[in-house]
Amino acid sequence: MTNLTRKQRKMLCRILAAAVLLIAVKFLPVSGWIAGALYLVPYAVIGWDVLWKAVRNILNGQVFDENFLMALATVGAFATGEYAEAVFVMLFYQTGELFQDYAVGRSRQSIAALMDIRPDVANLENEDGSLEEVDPEDVEVGSVIVVRPGERVPLDGEVIEGSSALDTAALTGESVPRDVGPGDAVISGCVNQSGLLRVKVTKPCEESTVSKILDLVENAGEKKAASENFITRFARYYTPCVVIAATALFLIPTIALALIPTSAQPAFLAGTDWTGWLHRALIFLVISCPCALVISVPLSFFGGIGGASKCGILVKGSNYLELLSRAETVVFDKTGTLTQGSFTVTALHPGQGVTEDALLEAAALAESWSSHPISVSLRKAWGKEIDPSRVTDVEEVAGHGVTAMVDGKAVSAGNSRLMEKEGVQWEVCDLPGTIVHVTVEGRYAGHILISDLPKPEAKTLVEGLKAAGVKKTVMLTGDTEAAAKSVARELGVDEYHAQLLPADKVERVESLLAKKSPGAALAFVGDGINDAPVLTRADIGIAMGALGSDAAIEAADIVLMDDNPAKIATAMRISRKTLRIVKQNIWFALGVKGAVLLLGAFGVATMWEAVFADVGVAFIAILNAMRCLHVEEFKK
Repeated sequence: MTNLTRKQRKMLCRILAAAVLLIAVKFLPVSGWIAGALYLVPYAVIGWDVLWKAVRNILNGQVFDENFLMALATVGAFATGEYAEAVFVMLFYQTGELFQDYAVGRSRQSIAALMDIRPDVANLENEDGSLEEVDPEDVEVGSVIVVRPGERVPLDGEVIEGSSALDTAALTGESVPRDVGPGDAVISGCVNQSGLLRVKVTKPCEESTVSKILDLVENAGEKKAASENFITRFARYYTPCVVIAATALFLIPTIALALIPTSAQPAFLAGTDWTGWLHRALIFLVISCPCALVISVPLSFFGGIGGASKCGILVKGSNYLELLSRAETVVFDKTGTLTQGSFTVTALHPGQGVTEDALLEAAALAESWSSHPISVSLRKAWGKEIDPSRVTDVEEVAGHGVTAMVDGKAVSAGNSRLMEKEGVQWEVCDLPGTIVHVTVEGRYAGHILISDLPKPEAKTLVEGLKAAGVKKTVMLTGDTEAAAKSVARELGVDEYHAQLLPADKVERVESLLAKKSPGAALAFVGDGINDAPVLTRADIGIAMGALGSDAAIEAADIVLMDDNPAKIATAMRISRKTLRIVKQNIWFALGVKGAVLLLGAFGVATMWEAVFADVGVAFIAILNAMRCLHVEEFKK
C-alpha cells in the first residue's frame, strides 16, 4: 500500500468493495430483475468511470477504445441476463488496469530517480562572504557558489578555490570519482564527495549540462520508432475492424436463424439462439482491446532509453535506438575515440644544422595558440613558459597544420600535405605515430614523432560490437598510414583509411552508405566537434566523451557521457535487446488475441478467457517490457 499512489489506493479500495458486494449478492436467494438490480450496485462501484470515459470519448469523436469495448461488452452481458459475469469481467478488467498502472509507474519512477540530478538550491556567495540559498535559475554567470561535501553541483563552472573528488556516476555511469582543483571545470549534476569548493559560474542554469541532459531524456519520447508508429496506426484501424467483425458475428447468424427454417439450418447454427451469438460477439469485443500493444511497445522503448541513461548513454529518441539495433557497419574516428587523445612526443628528428631543442621550440611556439591535442603535447614536451609576444600571424590550415611568425621568422608545423602545399622537400618516417614536420623561413627543419596509444577499452569495444552482430568496423583518421595501420591491427578493426581531411571522411561514409545492405544502418562514432559533418551524414551519429561538450550534444543522435568506448557495444546490446522485447510483445499479444478471437467466434472461449486475452496479456507484456531497464555491459 505504501508504494501505491493516491489514485491507485482509491482504485484498490473500489476493487475490494466491489468484490465484497459481488460475493454478497451471489449468495442472496434472488433472481430475475431483482438480481439484476442488486448486481448493478457492485457494477456501478467498479465500472462507473469506464462507462463515463466511454460516453465522454464518444462525444469527443473517439469511439473505438478499450473503454468503449469494455462498456459495450458488460452492458451487453447485463442485457442477456449474465449479471454476475458482467460484474466479474469489469472487476477483472479494473484489477488488471491497476496492475498495469502500477507496473508503468514503477518503471517511470526508476527512470525519474535515475535522472533526479538537478539540485533545488545553490549556495550563492555574497560580496560580504556570507552564503545565501537561492534557486539555481537565479544565479548569474560570473557569480561564485559554494559546494559543500555531499552536495550536488548545481551549475557548470570553474573551481577557483578548494580541491575534491566528484562523483559523476549519474552522468557517466562510472563509479570512479574525478579529482578537481583550482582551474578545473566542473559540471552540474556531479556530487562533491570530500572538500569544500568555491566555483565561479560559467553558464546560466538553462544552458547547464544537467539541464541539457534532462531535456534530452524528457524529449526522447517525441521521436518515435517505426515500431511505435506502426502500433499507433495499427490500433487506429484494428479496433474498428474488430467491432465491425463482432457486429457481423452477431447479426449474420441471428438473421440466418430468423430466415432459415430449423430443418434446413447448417450445423453451426443448430441449437443456438440470438442471445448465444450476442454473447460470442461480446466476448469478441473484450478480446479485441489493443492496450497490450499500445502500452507495452512505447514502454519497452522508454525502458531501453532509461536503461541506457543509467549507463551514461543518452539516446535522443526511440527512433535512434531502433536504428542502432540494425547497425551492421560502425565507423570510428581514431583520435580521442579509439585512442587516448593524449599525445606524447616520442622522437625528435632534426634536419641538417638544426638542434633538437631548436626544432621543438619552433614547433611549440607555432602551435602555442592551438587547443589541438597534438599542439598541447608539443607545448608539454617543450616544458617552458611561452611568451605570447614572440608569436604573431597565427593561421590554422584545416587538415594540414599551423603557420605563424615566430620571433619574426615564418614557421610552419603540420603534416606532409602542408609541406607539399608549401613546396618543401620533407623526410619520410616509417615509425608508427603522428609526424609533425617543421619549416623555418621555408627551409625544412626536421620532424617530430608523436604517439597516441589506444584506449585500454578499445579492444573490448571492437570485440563487443562483433559479439552484438556488427559485420564491419571501419576506422577513419587524418593521421599517417603507419599510425593508422598500427592501431587498426592492434584493435582488430576490419578496415581503415588514413590521411583524410574532414571532407574526405564524409566521402568515405557516403561510399560505405552506398554499399550497405537494404534496411541496415551505419553508425559513426566521433568526438562530436571536429566530426560534426560526418555525425550528421551517418544514419546514427554517436558522440564520444561528450561530458560538458555542447557541440557533441547538439550534433549526435546518441551521446556517450564519458570516454569509455566500450559503452558503444553496451548501447548496441541495449538497442537489440529492446527491439527483441518489442517484437516479443507484438507477436505474443497478436498470437494470443488471434487464438482467443477464433475460439470466441466458435463459442469455445468464455468471457474469462477473453479478459485474460486483454488484461492478462497486457500485464505480461508490460512486465516483459520492464526488462529493458536492466542492462548488462559487455565484459571481455
